[in-house]
Amino acid sequence: MGRPTRVLVRVPGSTANLGPGFDSLGMALALYDEIEVETFETPGVFVDVAGQGCRHVPRDERHLVLRAMRLAFETFGGAPAGLRLRCLNAVPHSRGLGSSAAAAVAGVTAAAVLAGRDPELERDALLQLSAGMEGHADNAAASLLGGFVVAWEAAGSARRFHAERLEVHPDVHPVACVPDVESSTKTTRGLLPEQVPLADAAFTGSRCALAVLAMTRRPDLLMAATEDRLHQPYRRPAYPSSLQLVEALREHDVPAAISGAGPTVLALTRDGVLPDGVDTDGFAVQRLPVDATGVQVEVR
Repeated sequence: MGRPTRVLVRVPGSTANLGPGFDSLGMALALYDEIEVETFETPGVFVDVAGQGCRHVPRDERHLVLRAMRLAFETFGGAPAGLRLRCLNAVPHSRGLGSSAAAAVAGVTAAAVLAGRDPELERDALLQLSAGMEGHADNAAASLLGGFVVAWEAAGSARRFHAERLEVHPDVHPVACVPDVESSTKTTRGLLPEQVPLADAAFTGSRCALAVLAMTRRPDLLMAATEDRLHQPYRRPAYPSSLQLVEALREHDVPAAISGAGPTVLALTRDGVLPDGVDTDGFAVQRLPVDATGVQVEVR
């Protein structure tokens, strides 16, 4: 394909872990960031941001989308002299809904298209670039591929990410409960121990395997499949109210877990509605259908 000078990228946010699948299970959600990139022959970088995070994100080369684009241009070539980036963000920042992964996927995809590459043919390269920026592939793979993903990193000295996409059962209707407070992934990871009891590791491994079955074929198993002993209990000091909501939902027979690194709570409902009697004060409740397409590109 030729080299366009203007491209629009629409990328979904995501939820990760789904309880036991730490750094390995992810799902794309119908909540989208849009970026438009235009290239120029004269040097310079111009960044406009509206929506989520607009007051805090940098307007220069430090912007995450631009950093992702620069990284991708090193792989694909064709870096332009000048760039104008316009961002319209709907994915909340620092809430466990994959905003940084969405930005990375948007940036590397835009750069590939502007370099004259077909993003469908470059899916593996886009995954390596975006997941490499994140350090794990669950959110990035979900935003890139859509649907429900199982992601892993190859063993050995050469770091390489892999992901397989699966269809979510039609009876799974995600609802996100998003608090006003933010949470740092770096901080919440710092709460995790270097070692966990063998019994807890075995418990969580079995639930992770069960989660794949429950999400795709047996949603009636989601209560057991979303149990976790690997990361959520250790992160309680970072967001006690979020874990209290998880427990309240589960007491009302709604499978629920912390979304990613939190503090958003993910409920996997049968109908997109939370039951009466669950106190969601302090949380914005939003039904978010599964996104089935992943990142989308429009050349302008």
